[in-house]
Amino acid sequence: MKKTILFLLILFSISVWAKGGFQLWQIASQEDKIGNSYLMRTAEGRLIVMDGGYKEEAGYLRGFITAMGGEVDMWIISHPHPDHSGVLLEILKNPKGIKINSICMSRFTEQLLDSEKSGKHARELYAAVSTSGIKEISPTLGSTMDFDGMKIKFLGVTNPEILTNPYNNSSLVMRVWDKKHSVLFLNDAGIECGDKAMANNPIEDFYCDYIQMAHHGQAGVSEDFYKKAKFRACLWPTPTWVYNNDCGKGFNTHILQTITTRTWIDNLGIKEQYVSCLLGTTRIF
Repeated sequence: MKKTILFLLILFSISVWAKGGFQLWQIASQEDKIGNSYLMRTAEGRLIVMDGGYKEEAGYLRGFITAMGGEVDMWIISHPHPDHSGVLLEILKNPKGIKINSICMSRFTEQLLDSEKSGKHARELYAAVSTSGIKEISPTLGSTMDFDGMKIKFLGVTNPEILTNPYNNSSLVMRVWDKKHSVLFLNDAGIECGDKAMANNPIEDFYCDYIQMAHHGQAGVSEDFYKKAKFRACLWPTPTWVYNNDCGKGFNTHILQTITTRTWIDNLGIKEQYVSCLLGTTRIF
């Protein structure tokens, strides 16, 4: 039943999809797990996937992609943590009809790979990409891509010199926009990554309609970053326990910093917020 409803919802969205603008979906975790998953559809129907989440989400995202034609023009991996790249690794192991034309990621140095316990997963991902025969794209700072009028500019790439929170601080930071909408993807950027990105690019690159909350909305970029960026809406790729900082003992009883971030956003007067654990999979526009 869930698959049928999902398929009908996608078909309806495609039927009302206006030519000339890209479409964005925030894909919610079906396991209430932490993760990051977005899908963009260009004005000409090409699919761009951002991350995808843990491997447990693979079945759901496969169904979503299949309902949209089964072909991904580019799959972007922001950084090789398993909660961002697990689905892609599963699909590379067994595509089951999913076609991927290119994979975009900023590979880590060997030293950076060894800086966290996620190195084993990251190496497995890199090996799978290398042997897949799929075109690999390595973005550089400031580089821009154009997909049917939808542009992607890379404001941050791998930062091997940042030793604090090294994997998250090597997240891709990206601005995606066309004539109708603009989105700033922070992925898991920490304070250092966010500050470096803002220092290396014009401040106007951080003005957008929608901002994806860094590191699922907790312990990401600084309050000052959110104050300097200009946006009217927030995207929260966040499970219930992270959004409520609940370790099982009630609201705000865990060690996470989500409630602090929520307060920052409230203080900025941002009313339009899309929280994946509250709304489920959502077409943002």
